[in-house]
This record gives sequence, C-alpha cells and structure tokens, in this order.
Amino acid sequence: MSNLQNREKAFEDMYARDAELRFKVLARRDKLTGLWAAGLLGKSGAEAEDYWRAVILADLELPGDEDVIAKLAADLTGKASDAEIRAQLQLCFIEAERQFREDM
Repeated sequence: MSNLQNREKAFEDMYARDAELRFKVLARRDKLTGLWAAGLLGKSGAEAEDYWRAVILADLELPGDEDVIAKLAADLTGKASDAEIRAQLQLCFIEAERQFREDM
C-alpha cells in the first residue's frame, strides 16, 4: 500500500470510530433523558426502563433531535416545556460525553 492509501484508510477508520462513538453518546443521552422524563411521569423500575428504550427508538425515526423532542413533549405535556426538554437533552449530552470519556 502506498502512503496515500494508508492515510486514506486511517481517515476512513477514524471517521468510522467517530461515527460509532457519536451514535453511542446520543443513545446514552437519550437513555439519561428518558430516565429524567420517566421520573417526571412517575415511572420506576421496569416501566422506566421501557420508557427510556422507547425514547432511544424515537431518536432513530428521523435525523436530528426533533423526533425525540416531539415524543418527550407529547408525553410530558403539563410537566415540562419545550425549552426544559431541550435544556435537559443538552445536559444529558454533556453527561453522556463525560461518561464515555471516563470509560476510555
């Protein structure tokens, strides 16, 4: 392999690792946000686990965060505003990144 091919392969590998890490961080963010929302809804135990799994699945419907926000907003009507949901998503993203950095 030439140097150019080696560099190209290294960049492809790096991109794949970064994409996989981003997917995992977003899934962790959705889990943390789902647990927060489950608490607001009075869910615990298996119900809370089922709920955060549903939040993760909602995030797979469309690119971006709007599908998750729409699900949470519908479920949390009267319990959390759109702004609170968006702020919680951001806080949970920061926490998910921190958790992954610590695990590395």
